[in-house]
Amino acid sequence: MRHQETLLNFHTNGTKLNGFTFDEIGDDHLYTGIETPLKADAFLLSDTEKKEKIADLFAQIMGVMGLDLEDDSLKGTPKRVAKMYIDEIFSGLNPENKPKIALFDNKYKYNQMLVEKNIQFYSNCEHHFVPIFGKVHVAYVSSGKVIGLSKINRIVQYFANRPQVQERLTNQIAMELSAILETDDIAVIIDAKHLCVASRGIKDDSSATVTSFYGGVFNKPEKIVELQNYLKL
Repeated sequence: MRHQETLLNFHTNGTKLNGFTFDEIGDDHLYTGIETPLKADAFLLSDTEKKEKIADLFAQIMGVMGLDLEDDSLKGTPKRVAKMYIDEIFSGLNPENKPKIALFDNKYKYNQMLVEKNIQFYSNCEHHFVPIFGKVHVAYVSSGKVIGLSKINRIVQYFANRPQVQERLTNQIAMELSAILETDDIAVIIDAKHLCVASRGIKDDSSATVTSFYGGVFNKPEKIVELQNYLKL
């Protein structure tokens, strides 16, 4: 498979990336690779141990901000946040949570593109840990096997449930589907809003970000037009 990556070509020089300091980079998102950046020992701790540590550390953060953890409204917050991080919004970091996928023979001999559109997703920006949300559109042409439609949604949610950059999320979904379906004929389009743009910084609530991956036959202009027509329905 030909990976359609747009990797940031960078090098470090002290505290600089490509000659810029992190302050100069500011809110610009850095896309440094297809794989989610993980430490080598990322899974030495169990999920239970991680939740205990996160709860303790988040309680410290709340304390530094001056919040009263003895207040009835706040005392359970560190544990709630820890549970949300590990069991919910960042559960896609754990490979044990990867959805089990079954394939079926394409008995109908359907050889046109199949489009699953408007898949709602929620993720979190890895630069500010605030939500990214929007819709994912997926298309593929069968190479002899088909996947259950709900499984496409589960693949989207698995990769969305981790700190993300939208470009990486787009490619991760496409590469996973390509590997499962054994075809390069994959297209993924994501249309999303970033709360790191809408609720802070520039505070632009009107803009959205669109990213795409076109593989195999979807690199042909006529196929792109056909897909776009499906998405307008």
